[in-house]
Amino acid sequence: MSIKVSNITKVYGNQHALDNVSFEVDAGEIVGFLGPNGAGKSTMMKILTCFIPQTSGNASVCDFDVTEDSLQVRKNIGYLPEHNPLYTDMYIKEYLEFIAGLHHIKNVKQRIAEMIEITGLQVEQKKKIGALSKGYRQRVGLAQALIHDPKVLILDEPTTGLDPNQLAEIRNLIIETGKQKTILLSTHIMQEVEAVCDRVIIINKGQIVANDTTTVLQNTQLSNKQFITVEFDKETSPNLLKNIEGVDDAKNVNGNTWRIESNTNKDIRPLIFEYAVKNGMAVLTLHKEEQRLEDVFKQLTK
Repeated sequence: MSIKVSNITKVYGNQHALDNVSFEVDAGEIVGFLGPNGAGKSTMMKILTCFIPQTSGNASVCDFDVTEDSLQVRKNIGYLPEHNPLYTDMYIKEYLEFIAGLHHIKNVKQRIAEMIEITGLQVEQKKKIGALSKGYRQRVGLAQALIHDPKVLILDEPTTGLDPNQLAEIRNLIIETGKQKTILLSTHIMQEVEAVCDRVIIINKGQIVANDTTTVLQNTQLSNKQFITVEFDKETSPNLLKNIEGVDDAKNVNGNTWRIESNTNKDIRPLIFEYAVKNGMAVLTLHKEEQRLEDVFKQLTK
């Protein structure tokens, strides 16, 4: 077991940032750790990385207790915090050499060269960190997290503020890294979770509200709400569509294409076909939207 958290509570004054939280992450898993702002994500990550102590409960990384064996925990963890703290007046190689020295790494030059290649820093390797774009700064942050070859990576919002191209590059880097390491990943980008994570843990107000694979969560019916996109061959109106049994709202998407919202668990597609036939219309396309992870997240954390 790479990460084991048992009944962790963290109290600040009268506020419970974490309230009796328990979960496990197996070796080789990429797990998304999700929650709204203030839910307790960063607090949990700071406890796992030995930055702050828990009020009660136990946590271990690679079978080392975060309280009793904090130095061993740190040796086994690579950490990229939300606000990537870098020395911007240092050159990339200079900074990585400094980090390597902290970890007492042998063959420093060889290891730095490996990190530059793995994280795609070759083009920018002769620059100062302060001259890099945010995407490349994140790569430097990942390089420092990986340089001592840890078994576990903890990444707190690693793609915040990146443009679509940078996001895709960092996402691919995380996927490749996850083939050899355990990764606990905090993010607000649901597409990122769906693309890279094997499992999702959702935390809200300091408590775990979901812990399962993305597939299971998306197939879990948390409400009766459903959305159907339909294209007719003729014009109609939202008022007429709302007369269909089970239809609560209808919005025009484009031309004769409509997005219909229903709050019933009954399949209303046959009724839409019936409406079309009665009004001398043909249905060109009809698609029932699958529940998105974002919808599940909103329902569990609202």
